[in-house]
Amino acid sequence: MKKVGLVTDDVCLLHTHPGHPEHAGRLQAVLNMISESGLEEELVSLEAREATREELERNHHPKYVENIVSLKLTTTRLVDADTYVTPDSPRAALVAYGAGLTAVERVLSGELERAFVAVRPPGHHAEYGKAMGFCIFNNIAGAAHHAKAVGGVERVAIIDFDVHHGNGTQWAFYQDPTVHFTSWHQYPFYPGTGAANQRGKGDGEGFTLNIPLEATTTGEEALRRLEPAWSKAMEAFKPELILISAGFDAHKDDPLAAIELEDRDFYQVTKLITEIADRFCSGRIVSFLEGGYDLAALARSCRLHLEALLQ
Repeated sequence: MKKVGLVTDDVCLLHTHPGHPEHAGRLQAVLNMISESGLEEELVSLEAREATREELERNHHPKYVENIVSLKLTTTRLVDADTYVTPDSPRAALVAYGAGLTAVERVLSGELERAFVAVRPPGHHAEYGKAMGFCIFNNIAGAAHHAKAVGGVERVAIIDFDVHHGNGTQWAFYQDPTVHFTSWHQYPFYPGTGAANQRGKGDGEGFTLNIPLEATTTGEEALRRLEPAWSKAMEAFKPELILISAGFDAHKDDPLAAIELEDRDFYQVTKLITEIADRFCSGRIVSFLEGGYDLAALARSCRLHLEALLQ
């Protein structure tokens, strides 16, 4: 059994807004599942920390970081059409970003083989200078930068199986040949990016792999399209660390999309990832909670994801 860390913090439950699909109940459902299933005893609990300005500015514009960090709110307001901030959101966002840095540090040090970062707000839509799609800071992009800046890692692979394309992560590394970004996602769909011909630019050309899926695609079909393309890409890239944007909103029960994955499909895609990690990077994986808006399906699918990470 692999040594897998769990990085979370209750401050991530304070960022919430009644009636919004991205609310504290999502993370609570995952944490309840971990406790009630017995997985808590198999995971190594780690305390998250706040990210520093320097760490945030590896992936975000200093002015944007300042605008978020300095927010002094007494009520909830929108920072884009879909993304809210509350009085507790700046600290929650700092901790969500910092939790990924903690996980990367512990995995690269050899203390852990893998880690799951159970935080919110999620991150993969957040771009260099703006919040977007429920996301304030891009947690997984920050982790990739951190692995390279302080961990001595030269090649990081990111795989995003959220139903929505991880535009913020793609653009962060679109011209960077040291980070390989792969996404499967419903297309055309929010946020409108992720066409198959978006393959990177300049030195980064060929280091972005988008696998657009039509509405109603089944898990079997999605995996059939992902496995050969991603395995071939990883054979050439040879990652030293794999990061996962683990969104569970491609589930057939999810209210925000129309892909037809079932619980077991999240186990299968995770097993594909772990096999590649075992082959190329000593099993080193850090996974980040992204989407998933049907609480029961989220909890069940996340449990299978964790079980696969532990194997």
